[in-house]
Amino acid sequence: MTEAAFPGVGRHDNIGAMEPLSPEEIARYHRHILLPEIGGAGQQKLKAARVLVIGAGGLGAPVLQYLAAAGVGTLGIVDDDRVSLSNLQRQVIHDSGTIGELKTESAAFAIARLNPHVRLIRFEERFSPEAARRQLSGFDLLIDGSDNFDTRYAAADAADEARIPLVTGAVGRFDGSLTVLKPYETAEDGTANPGYRDLFPEAPPAGLIPACAEAGIIGALTGVIGTMMAMEAIKLITGTGEPLVGRLLLYDALSARFDTVRYKRRRTTQRPAG
Repeated sequence: MTEAAFPGVGRHDNIGAMEPLSPEEIARYHRHILLPEIGGAGQQKLKAARVLVIGAGGLGAPVLQYLAAAGVGTLGIVDDDRVSLSNLQRQVIHDSGTIGELKTESAAFAIARLNPHVRLIRFEERFSPEAARRQLSGFDLLIDGSDNFDTRYAAADAADEARIPLVTGAVGRFDGSLTVLKPYETAEDGTANPGYRDLFPEAPPAGLIPACAEAGIIGALTGVIGTMMAMEAIKLITGTGEPLVGRLLLYDALSARFDTVRYKRRRTTQRPAG
């Protein structure tokens, strides 16, 4: 695969190499193109974008749907699970007719119906440190919609090593959070951007944070956080606005309140060996 061509995310900034939009694409993305912050050039960047999404579940569903609708040219999906009836309360990319199917397959069919211009790459396996380099090959942005700390740390380390941005989010019961990580770059003041371990130095003890299957979760919450993760990805790809680098966005659904917490690089932060 060739390298993507958009500033801020890709490994090259060669706008002249981007494919032109077809008349059908211009009509499809007309509302984007009307925005001065996006325009035709921004839509071409979206078309050239290659984004890998970990998880086709509660968070991954809206991420995949909105990035596909936005015209992201290549979407990768990493998930080894199958659709179950209990998923449908929040994983809206799937439906009753896809119960028992691989989530990657179900999501791919939904995306194809939504936007035939999107290329899909499916990985019917878990994201892991051992597979990360192979899975990330050719992608310029990673989005982590997983539900466990092992995968979150693996995603953060892999994105840092590949020098690509990571959008990561989490949900639980009625609360959610998200942030953007670019620890391989420096901030405007010359200090290094923080990484995931600057935010969470250690994973919580096993069993301290119950899974949604044990504690429950309000379905619409995953839509709120997942859609915002898609928005951060669009900002990164098009170079629009200020991504959540060094800022953790917190959402309390019960009080309808958003808060933002700033965090910085810890001088003693180190990635584990191996």
